[in-house]
Amino acid sequence: MTGIGPFSLPTATVALAALVAWLVARFALRGTDTTARRAGASVVLDALFAGLLTARLAYVVQWWSEYLASPLSILAIGDGGFNPWAGLPVALAWALWRTRRYPAHRRPMLCGVAAGVALWGAAQIGLSAMQRSAPPLPALTLQMPDGRPVALGSFRGSPVVVNLWASWCPPCRREMPVLAQAQSDYPNARFLMVNQGEAASVVEDFVRSQGLQFDHLLLDPASDTMRATGARGLPTTLFFAPDGRLVDVHLGELTAARLRDTLQSRLHQTPAPRVP
Repeated sequence: MTGIGPFSLPTATVALAALVAWLVARFALRGTDTTARRAGASVVLDALFAGLLTARLAYVVQWWSEYLASPLSILAIGDGGFNPWAGLPVALAWALWRTRRYPAHRRPMLCGVAAGVALWGAAQIGLSAMQRSAPPLPALTLQMPDGRPVALGSFRGSPVVVNLWASWCPPCRREMPVLAQAQSDYPNARFLMVNQGEAASVVEDFVRSQGLQFDHLLLDPASDTMRATGARGLPTTLFFAPDGRLVDVHLGELTAARLRDTLQSRLHQTPAPRVP
């Protein structure tokens, strides 16, 4: 599983943890009067909003240069760009401050926060287990636009980024310059741009019209790669370690920040110095 709707799994787990925190806090307040329940639930919601906003802002600050190049991508929260360790203390501090005059609300609020954190931690463990059991780099043979065969297995030994795309897919088109720049910035990784279901002439004309250049532009007329990897939509980007293990998957449009974060944190890649 790569995500829920347009949201990546990291984003979905953060949202689910926030929802559980709110529900548990409301349940813990059930013995109080209606006014107290409403006030307590409002405190939890405000604390969750403050925490999530801080987690997002901390991530944006961490990858500021990438977001500055495309400011609207700051709003693309589906990329999973949150720093929970920055957001959690802010959420707690906000809730404790708001309940300073109502100590009876603190225990339900803390129960909610604890439940949310526990769920988020369990989700991280589950995601790690899923990735360990994920299928490796598929043993498929694709084609270059000139008809030459290329075995995906030949790229083992290097970190591999497989992007599944099509020219008719708007988010695929938008993210391709981001991938082209990353190919230049991370020369030790292999970026495989695997087109799904289109003719060589269509693929070459599109890439040429966009002024893009990729080292490994591959054709997959029967969309075998989607079936082999379990991809559910386009674009999908898969990150494989040098030994062929799948270490991360992103469904939907990639922001530059999220791509660089994954390359550096999951594939341990260091960007090449940029020439002024």
